[in-house]
Amino acid sequence: MNCPNCQETKLAEIIFNKVGVNYCPKCLGLWFEQDELRKAKDEKDQDFNWLDIDLWSDQTKFQLGEGQKACPKNGVPLYEAGYGDSGIKVDVCEQCHGVWLDRGEFKKIAQYLKNKGNDEMLNNYLANLAEEAKEIFTGPETLKEELADFAAVIKFFNYKLPIQHPYLMELIKSLPK
Repeated sequence: MNCPNCQETKLAEIIFNKVGVNYCPKCLGLWFEQDELRKAKDEKDQDFNWLDIDLWSDQTKFQLGEGQKACPKNGVPLYEAGYGDSGIKVDVCEQCHGVWLDRGEFKKIAQYLKNKGNDEMLNNYLANLAEEAKEIFTGPETLKEELADFAAVIKFFNYKLPIQHPYLMELIKSLPK
């Protein structure tokens, strides 16, 4: 497979956050096959494995990129897609659902997810808890992955309660043992 940026540089295989992906030794871009980006993101910060961005939910927003990058797997043109509301543009293959990230974009995505996850937990905890509970039965991930996502959201409760309700924590601490 050739690099979508450099076009003639062969992609090499590496283990990235416990996921086998391809990268370009020249421009340091990363190629994720279908679902590998989510798995690498989940390994990067397991506290936010419940927070998934569906790049494929609205393909009408896909735009052909300026550089006309080609999918390294099948050669079709890659489209630019916004990564949620982050402002980060990633290159996606509409056919194989692969994702190309330019150098540094994974780090930006990880930071965006951390910020978004913290905000979601502080402001929409119950809605996120209900959504993750529903996904245990409906997917889209495996049951084991959905249970892990639900557990991660519950874990945040331990952080949220003392921050948002310090008086409750004081009351709990003052109870007889």
